[in-house]
Amino acid sequence: MTDPMLMQQTEMANLIRRHCTEEGAQHTAIPSLFLIRYSHTTEPAHTVYNPCFCYISNGHKDIFLAKERYNYGPSDFLVATMNLPVVGQVIQATPDEPYLAFKLEFTQNEIIEVLNNFELPSVSREHTSRALFVGDIQSELLDAVLRLTRLLDRPQDIPFLAPMCSREILYRLLQGPYGSTLAQIAMEGTSTYRIRDAIEQITHHYNQPLRIEELAELANMSVSSFHRNFKEVTAMSPLQFQKQLRLQEARRLLLTESADAADVAFRVGYESASQFSREYSRSFGAPPRTDIKRLKEQYERTLLPSAE
Repeated sequence: MTDPMLMQQTEMANLIRRHCTEEGAQHTAIPSLFLIRYSHTTEPAHTVYNPCFCYISNGHKDIFLAKERYNYGPSDFLVATMNLPVVGQVIQATPDEPYLAFKLEFTQNEIIEVLNNFELPSVSREHTSRALFVGDIQSELLDAVLRLTRLLDRPQDIPFLAPMCSREILYRLLQGPYGSTLAQIAMEGTSTYRIRDAIEQITHHYNQPLRIEELAELANMSVSSFHRNFKEVTAMSPLQFQKQLRLQEARRLLLTESADAADVAFRVGYESASQFSREYSRSFGAPPRTDIKRLKEQYERTLLPSAE
């Protein structure tokens, strides 16, 4: 890493330390911007990534999409171009050197707005790409990230300058090696755009029966082509994708409500409580009751003062 980039990375870490003093993800005064801090490594966490750009200024993290592993740290950035069920784990963090990260969510319309101001050399309309990628952070991109984060020290400037910095981050990404991958989600007629519509349908109706023929028709593809393209984008089949959404929502409900596992199973779309319990155990490593008890105990331990 060059000295200028090391200085940028150090400044970014200092900014996050100052503006994110609590453990976990904190929403900031800048719309769609989250800062994240962890003083210890974490257990694997199941979540759904919205379209977002992520940068780690200190520490390292693993992201798993289906069986694929994406590792990234201060020399990299990560982008999710669609709603994706993933598993994330902070693998490098200590109290003295905490994990510090920046996450900026974006929308299809924001991509379109940037694309309207310049034209990419060529974007394939038929080729589909994975909706998650890790790239090398460049000084120009990191500079835009820094300028956006600095605005937290000047809240009066946020309404005017934050949208400019956010657009520049997207502009730098679109001009980079993954530009066509990012552009595909906003360009009507591309295979990726059509798969995005199907993903949104599943995401919004995850508790309904999955009708592949209807999803293929929505994507304007044959059933076989839809299956192939969906897996190319998400690394999983439509059924596996839906199952991850159902199980993650079930876990959230069990954690936040005093609900029975069988009741939650039916609420998220399962017709069989025993099937739900089996799939829950395979995904989270323990049956619902045992898993939720363990998670609550872990949470309570984090609230206790350190013995050191």
